[in-house]
Amino acid sequence: MNEMTTQLPCQPRPLLQRLGDFMQARRGLIQSIQWAVVVFYLGLLIWPALLPMPKDYVHFYQNMVLFAQFIFWGIWWPFVMLSMVLLGRVWCGVFCPEGALSEWSSRHGLGRAIPRWMRWGGWPFVAFMTTTIYGQLISVYEYPKAALLILGGSTVAAMIVGFIYGRGKRVWCRSLCPANGVFSLLSRLAPVHFQVDREAWDQAPRRTPAVDCAPLISIRTMTGDSACHMCGRCSGHRDAVALQARSANTEILSIDDKTSSHWDIFLLLFGMLGVATGAFQWSASPWFVAMKQSLAAWLINHNIMWMLDDNAPWWLLTHYPQTNDVFSWLDGLSILLYLAGTTICVGGLIFAGLWLAARILKYKKPIPWSLGYALTPLAGLSVFLGLTGLTLSMIKSEHIVLMGVPALRIALLVLAYLWSGYLLRQKLIQSKATSRQQLAAWAVIMTTSSLVGLSWVMMFFVW
Repeated sequence: MNEMTTQLPCQPRPLLQRLGDFMQARRGLIQSIQWAVVVFYLGLLIWPALLPMPKDYVHFYQNMVLFAQFIFWGIWWPFVMLSMVLLGRVWCGVFCPEGALSEWSSRHGLGRAIPRWMRWGGWPFVAFMTTTIYGQLISVYEYPKAALLILGGSTVAAMIVGFIYGRGKRVWCRSLCPANGVFSLLSRLAPVHFQVDREAWDQAPRRTPAVDCAPLISIRTMTGDSACHMCGRCSGHRDAVALQARSANTEILSIDDKTSSHWDIFLLLFGMLGVATGAFQWSASPWFVAMKQSLAAWLINHNIMWMLDDNAPWWLLTHYPQTNDVFSWLDGLSILLYLAGTTICVGGLIFAGLWLAARILKYKKPIPWSLGYALTPLAGLSVFLGLTGLTLSMIKSEHIVLMGVPALRIALLVLAYLWSGYLLRQKLIQSKATSRQQLAAWAVIMTTSSLVGLSWVMMFFVW
């Protein structure tokens, strides 16, 4: 059993530290919570996929298909993202059904060593891009079969990876989970973390039980929230680990060129700000309609008629004749082109801004990767706006009118830009550049990122 810090009666432990110690001492309670979420998750995932789609208007609380859709995409995912910013990866360590199943499978598995290919740093980026694009092609937000295929497929893959590799660990979560990269970025903004006192750690008795850290973190050298699942297992270990408050800016500002990862910035720019933005906006965009009509005219003029067919299976392109929702091959191509265009325009423009900022600051490297992390608040808000857009559309279908939504959206956008602008300014101050160079670099990066806000203004107030 882990050693706990001895406190004098006149020196009570801080509330957060007591909470962390409570989590460490109540592993059974946390596991019960995890299995309850597993049962709820599997029920919402499997049962609706076996039911027919509703043909007439019904309230979401009257139909299991609509209820699961509202819970998954209207409540579950938006507030999981929000929880990353507020609490770190508590979702991963306490609630995530996929992580719990992967760890359980690993405890009863083969226990093989993690292969080198699985340690490649680009998997979070590839997994996020792949699942996001595929999800749009099969309408994952609208149909339970599509949700079962993507979410259920991910869960099965997590259990298989857990069964083969590691021993009671979350190898899938650490390397291959499609949401791992996004969670890692957003959790850097959390105002709480498990802080490790290296001096106390080194002075503690050498023979102490090792922490059963599921995501395979070296606790002694842990400095932030990006990989920590906030499960509490390490709280009080060697009298050196405690749950504590911190500034929400600390971790972002501590990242330098040595500790930054270009894969993180690729995910932030081309994933969260690029393809995800396009995924949330294409169905409402008049530009998408105009592009599709132009392509259709060109295909007809060139007698390429097979592209207009709608004979693709549902697991490749959306195909639900009973609801009059069927994608043609042209629809699929148009979606791919729109997502690619958004990714290149938004992510590519900001990437170009970082490159130009490097020239202004006279960086030795082509891209100042560490500066890109300053845009994490903007990227997080962009994803949150997209997900809550689904929430509000579902609420609107219930004929419920919410007041003040436009003003709140504008306020959140302004807050995200102010936060990202402040982080960028502070990171530039850390450089050796002159004040003029810093100001010019700041203006370039913030100007190129303005396309993100413009796209949401178009989405919510113009289209």
